[in-house]
Amino acid sequence: MAKTSLSPHIEEESYANKQMGLFPPTRYMGSKSKLLEHIWNASSQFKFNTVIDLFSGSGVVSYMYKTHGKAVISNDYMAMGGVITKALVENSKTILMPDEVEKLTDMSTDTDSFVADTFNGIYYCDEDNHFIDVVRSNISRMGDPYKKAIALEALIRTCIKKRPRGIFTYVGDRYNDGRKDLQKSFYDHFVDAVNIINEAVFDNGTICKSYNMDSMEFNEAADLVYIDPPYYTPKSDNEYVRRYHFVEGLARDWKGVEIQEHTKTKKFKSYPTPFSTKDGAAQAFSSIFERYADSILVVSYSSNSLPNMEDMISLLKKYKNKVDVIPIDYKYSFGTRNTVKRNDVKEYIFVGA
Repeated sequence: MAKTSLSPHIEEESYANKQMGLFPPTRYMGSKSKLLEHIWNASSQFKFNTVIDLFSGSGVVSYMYKTHGKAVISNDYMAMGGVITKALVENSKTILMPDEVEKLTDMSTDTDSFVADTFNGIYYCDEDNHFIDVVRSNISRMGDPYKKAIALEALIRTCIKKRPRGIFTYVGDRYNDGRKDLQKSFYDHFVDAVNIINEAVFDNGTICKSYNMDSMEFNEAADLVYIDPPYYTPKSDNEYVRRYHFVEGLARDWKGVEIQEHTKTKKFKSYPTPFSTKDGAAQAFSSIFERYADSILVVSYSSNSLPNMEDMISLLKKYKNKVDVIPIDYKYSFGTRNTVKRNDVKEYIFVGA
């Protein structure tokens, strides 16, 4: 029997799904990993070659668009977001070799003791703090920007994996539930992370770019713009820096930030953002929609956020002739394995064309 050939569309979807399966899984707050199919379905009804992911966060949406052959321009206001997309979106072929990993983890390296001194007794034991200092010092000596990004992403991933709940809003390890990741050594985590990231590197035949800029000052152009901003809600905060300040500091080697020494967690001041108030968020959305009025707009949003759905539609209609809303039942969850709390909301995808 003759072999039946697949249609180009099915082959593309099969390839994209297989490649997407290599993206390093993450516990990053706000990650859209569970909504990728909905985001792609909303986007794929249009013909487009270039796409901006304006608030790339975990990088998973940027990577998804890359698997579909799009020229992706990723941006995030946090340095750690820029590191992820530098390693996995802009980078198309560079990987870290085993001998380079061994050099990065050489404990005889001369290093400062910034983490060991600054965060002594706060998040990790002395041995782990020294490991972080050694690797971050060796990373700073690397010349290749993509190798540097892979190593830094691996170190960030290691720190999050070794932290109960994966966040840095408390001291000690009172949320340690005994899971394997918390028992595994920093070295083993780091080696595993490098291998996982290496496996996810691929070339989609386009030129992709990664930026670390304020979204309100970002001025690249693309056929389609995907927008997933920090959600403002009176019931919770959207301060990613507060949750991830340690690994964000690591991503920028604590340059350009002022650590608040009076705080138990030694956090630094959150970056200014218009999305921290209802009025500020509305004005920011209006500004972004106006800037990209000539592009297809795809916006992820939550039903418990402000501005509300009706206001968002009104803002989009100022600049778009056609606005569609796709509602998705969704559960946000947080907590340890034994104390998981779930927040039932609708996730909206607004599409302006």
